[in-house]
Amino acid sequence: MMPMARERALLVLLAAAGLGGCSVVLGYDDVTFHEDGGASGGSGAVGTGGGANTGGAGGANSGGSAGTSGASGTGGTSGTGGTSGTGGTSGTGGTSGTGGTSGTSGTGGTSGTGGTGGTGGGTSGTGGTSGTGGGTSGTGGGASTDACARWKSDRANMAEGAWSGSVASCSAGDVAAPGRANALKLVNLYRWLAGLPAVGGDSSRDQGAQACALMMQANGQLSHTPPSTWTCYSSEGATAAGRSNIATAPGVSAIDLYMADPGNPTTIGHRRWILSNSLGPIGIGSTSGYSCLWVIGGSGSGSREWTAWPPPGKIPLAVMNTSWQSVDDTGWTLQSDSISLSGATVTVTDGGTDRPVTVTGLNSGYGSTSALRFNPSGWSSEAGHTYSVTVSGISQPISYDVEFVACD
Repeated sequence: MMPMARERALLVLLAAAGLGGCSVVLGYDDVTFHEDGGASGGSGAVGTGGGANTGGAGGANSGGSAGTSGASGTGGTSGTGGTSGTGGTSGTGGTSGTGGTSGTSGTGGTSGTGGTGGTGGGTSGTGGTSGTGGGTSGTGGGASTDACARWKSDRANMAEGAWSGSVASCSAGDVAAPGRANALKLVNLYRWLAGLPAVGGDSSRDQGAQACALMMQANGQLSHTPPSTWTCYSSEGATAAGRSNIATAPGVSAIDLYMADPGNPTTIGHRRWILSNSLGPIGIGSTSGYSCLWVIGGSGSGSREWTAWPPPGKIPLAVMNTSWQSVDDTGWTLQSDSISLSGATVTVTDGGTDRPVTVTGLNSGYGSTSALRFNPSGWSSEAGHTYSVTVSGISQPISYDVEFVACD
């Protein structure tokens, strides 16, 4: 595993806006990981010592059902993941590009007050079953050289940007360039690799997220439902807190942490929100030590029938090790808005050799309607290996190949 450059961080997320409970992600060695609960509890704020309060850590309700489920549209091409034809054709699912042309999806459905967006509409590519589910060979638009080139380019500048605010004066301030731009760039890098369209920012959500980050900084803890008695409390910041992934890390480094999602085994919700069909536009707020990423209530145009992480195609091995805990440890994931993954069976082979995995169903409502994770058992991802994944026992079996490459 590759450790984080800064201290291990702590994350918190909500399933849907308006819910009182939160799931707590604890990233410290000296505390016990708390899994998500069931019904919503209280604020569940986490102290600076890393331990969740016992009087309401609760779990987010699995509610937040899709708004109107998204009327079928006419398709349209997917996001920004490179030009068609640079990555060869993918399995049986659509031509290479940015996830293939979208099927019959509309906008994915706006998500009420932050639930998962619609059903994702129609299928991606030409059906998105076997192969890459309408995705591309070469991770969303390019062959391995393109994936490595973009990985290196988008991560060349990881500067956070100085925070201009102040706890003493309760000034939210702002994060100087290129902090916010770098965080947005990382979000879109991960989405491009997964064959999803890019998302943009929103100035009003940035402002709310900035007020949210100030409150977390001022009180030295995280909460989706901060009380009005908090230092530097504002209704604007509280609204953003209820609709954001939040972390004890500044905005840029938090994105890698969300994608690894350590200590969140029943939802892997931070990752699922970043890879959600309904994501966008987003808001990014950051101080020197805390950040809020507004993800809930978007109107994104993703139309993937299913999305996997790590995704199909040629993928930089580095995606597995950007945080202090690897994706092999936290789990590979599959999420969908239209296919129920409940009770699914997952098999993984490497060159015809079975690679055993443990499969866990994930709670609904965290950026997707249905999701599961599967963890390697007795093996770990290696460059130069192609892992064939088959998901069966569901209405529409899914098959795809993940080929890890070393981006030297």
